[in-house]
Amino acid sequence: MMIKIAIVDDNTFLQKAIQDKLAFFDDIDIKFKANHGQDLLEKLEKNHNIDLILMDIEMPKMNGIEATEAVKNKYPQIKIIMLTVFDNDENIFKSIKAGADGYFLKEVNPQDLYNAIIETLNGGAAMTPSIALKTLKLLREPMVFDNCEPCEEINLTNREVEVLEQLSKGLKYNAIADNLFLSVGTIRKHVENIYTKLQVHNKLEAIQKAKTNKLI
Repeated sequence: MMIKIAIVDDNTFLQKAIQDKLAFFDDIDIKFKANHGQDLLEKLEKNHNIDLILMDIEMPKMNGIEATEAVKNKYPQIKIIMLTVFDNDENIFKSIKAGADGYFLKEVNPQDLYNAIIETLNGGAAMTPSIALKTLKLLREPMVFDNCEPCEEINLTNREVEVLEQLSKGLKYNAIADNLFLSVGTIRKHVENIYTKLQVHNKLEAIQKAKTNKLI
């Protein structure tokens, strides 16, 4: 049976390097590559028949930790291995909290990466040995990481928060208008104001930023 993989990295050279590592294994099928979290989510909308995602962390528009949380919320069956050059405690902690199933450094050799994919698909939690040690240390000595870096001063009205909460549930404008006894045009205006205040460009970014800043 073929293992369907997606690679997410903003560096196309590194995308190719990961693909080349997996080219040694006949049962690996790279279904698509994405340049950042938002790109990944758009591609998953078209095809979420994916077994596992290899996820970079530092990316524009939506980083790998945010993307991991979004994917796990919508497609919990998809396994995710973080594949990054960063092994700091905060990235490890936030990745695991977001739902990552494994964590490897990009220097991993092809066989170890393949073994990690198989182990993760079989329900394991594959990690680079040094990452596993850090994870154990984090479990023994929990550290507090602030989710907001720092939390921004964002002032939404009560009505805008209500609209945002409805958006976060996946409701369309007309359903939100019915629920709040408002016109669709008024809902659109509220959404425009929300995007402006949060300095975002779409619904997903708005929801992520609102959650990060504990607005919803």
